[in-house]
Amino acid sequence: MRTELISEPGDPARPDEDFAALALPASGQGGALVVLDGVTPPAGDDGCLHSVSWFCAQLGGALTELSVSHRDLTLTEILSRAIRRTAEAHAATCDLSHPRTPQATVVLARWSETVVEYLVLSDSALLCEAPDGAITPFLDDRLARVPRACLATDAIADATVRNKEGGFFTAAADPSVAARAVTGELPRSAVRALLALTDGAARWTEKFHEGSWADLFAVVRKEGAAALVERVRALEAADREMRVHLGRSKTHDDATVVYVEP
Repeated sequence: MRTELISEPGDPARPDEDFAALALPASGQGGALVVLDGVTPPAGDDGCLHSVSWFCAQLGGALTELSVSHRDLTLTEILSRAIRRTAEAHAATCDLSHPRTPQATVVLARWSETVVEYLVLSDSALLCEAPDGAITPFLDDRLARVPRACLATDAIADATVRNKEGGFFTAAADPSVAARAVTGELPRSAVRALLALTDGAARWTEKFHEGSWADLFAVVRKEGAAALVERVRALEAADREMRVHLGRSKTHDDATVVYVEP
């Protein structure tokens, strides 16, 4: 089994707000991957004493453990339980009703001898390679459909679309959001490899338009996960003022890539 995992902060002076994990039981008959992209809040109060990195470590750890120890639960149920567990860990000290309480995008995949299950919430991506080499992206595109004027720069407008009907959803403090995730399953025989990406790594395709999802997958398969991140960093550095490639809130973003052949 080939596996690769890389997570690199956009700014070496700041903590990496992504989270990534691979759970590979010794039996070799199944496993799981977890990728989270913590949402950096605007400067100011977010109602929480904890960092986004703390939140992602708590949520990611719960997702990893539950995926392995509770194979009787669906991925939706696992995400719901993990959100509840994480909320309980800081409900006594923090205002979890704040619209900018720590939150994250989620990619979760789990496989057994017979089936591969997947879950995607918000704008991280999961790519699946079939035995014939065809690449299928599993995406939650609701954030991409939200007008940019409603995001980030205006807290009032942002609150009308974040975790709201008609807007987009992230894993924060409400377990019911798990039901909003994009989910599905495939026969194990239909999956040769999986590739999970936060949007900082997916920029190669989504922002810089250097190639299709299939082209991106080919880079990772041939050159490795670190090579994809290196390519993204070079493109970011060449477009530091973000004048050519619009739609980037940061020059450099945290970038995470997880590749596995289940």
